[in-house]
Amino acid sequence: MGLDQYIKARREPLPSPVTWPEEGPDGDTWLAQFRKHANLQGWMEALYRAKGGTEEFNCQPVELTAKDLDDLERDVENLPHTTGFFFGQSQECDIAATRAAIAKARLALRDGWTVYYDSWW
Repeated sequence: MGLDQYIKARREPLPSPVTWPEEGPDGDTWLAQFRKHANLQGWMEALYRAKGGTEEFNCQPVELTAKDLDDLERDVENLPHTTGFFFGQSQECDIAATRAAIAKARLALRDGWTVYYDSWW
């Protein structure tokens, strides 16, 4: 049990930047998976709230635009310290994994996919 996080891509646009995407006919493509990267969760929750999200940030996706990826890349070494009962702690190796995920997400956007972050705890 714990915090599971994903960056995914899909061919269809999302209904809104913060609406749960129903699986498309071919399903969504996983670009990255994290486990207990608590500080990324905190950063993504702030993004979710900035885009109008009001629900508890659990199983609530948030769209990632090119600007969002730029912002995440700028902040990746200084993500907000985040805690939660199931969250664990971010590790130093999460920085490189986050950068790799950003690169994959940028390629997906370039190829016309919609990219989003989702998590479950």
